[in-house]
Amino acid sequence: MSENRASADPSAGPSADGELRADCANCFALCCVAPAFAASADFAINKSAGQACPNLRQDFRCGIHTGLREKGFRGCTVYDCFGAGQKVSQVTFGGQDWRRAPGTARQMFEVFPVMRDLHELLHYLTEALRLPAAAEVHNGLRAALDRTRALTLERPEALRGTDVPALRSEVNVLLLRASELTRAEPRVKGRGKRKDHRGADLIGAKLRSADLRGANLRGAYLIGADLRDADLRGADVIGADFRGTDIRGADLTGALFLIQSQLDAAVGDAATRLPSGLSRPTHW
Repeated sequence: MSENRASADPSAGPSADGELRADCANCFALCCVAPAFAASADFAINKSAGQACPNLRQDFRCGIHTGLREKGFRGCTVYDCFGAGQKVSQVTFGGQDWRRAPGTARQMFEVFPVMRDLHELLHYLTEALRLPAAAEVHNGLRAALDRTRALTLERPEALRGTDVPALRSEVNVLLLRASELTRAEPRVKGRGKRKDHRGADLIGAKLRSADLRGANLRGAYLIGADLRDADLRGADVIGADFRGTDIRGADLTGALFLIQSQLDAAVGDAATRLPSGLSRPTHW
């Protein structure tokens, strides 16, 4: 769905530059075929799982990439496979093209979402290991990272049988503790008691200029919320839904587990302050 051309060695370790970033040049457009989507504000058409998007060209590139938003495919612009596409294409299936080797297609499309979930966990584990205040759980995080990465190198049959929910539950315990330790630091504490909005329904909420430093926003529904000029430094936003969230002028410096697709789904501007390693979306 993206056209990122970052080079990567998919078989390298999680710390290798590019492994957890989409490299469409080394993927067989799995995100354009494997998932299903329905006609909505995010997609202009209905598409069944395993069916190639009609905009997919023979060279596995998107025929309307530069105009996805204008043509009703906003959902494509906020999707991130965390590098799972090239891993499945080049490592799991050894570079086999599902068009030239149609016998691999069904299995490849079934493995892709599993790999995507595993790579997402690798991303969060890698980020948590960069948090100095979370040293108490670094050993556990490293062990979980090694175990998760080992799963990504399994054969297709084993990957399809991976119990992702169970693994995610185990990893989440570590990520939550890393978050708690980091948000307890004086530099990320807000005035008074830290706000707990975990899983909260904040759709359309009026939170302009809100002090959300060190807040727990894990899994919060922030769809269409007004967070202009809000202070989210050190807030935990893992899994928070930022679709249409107005973060113009907001400070997300040091926000925990913020990912690029959340920013891509939000409305920001040149005054929005971002953590290092994330990019200002071109449509802002």
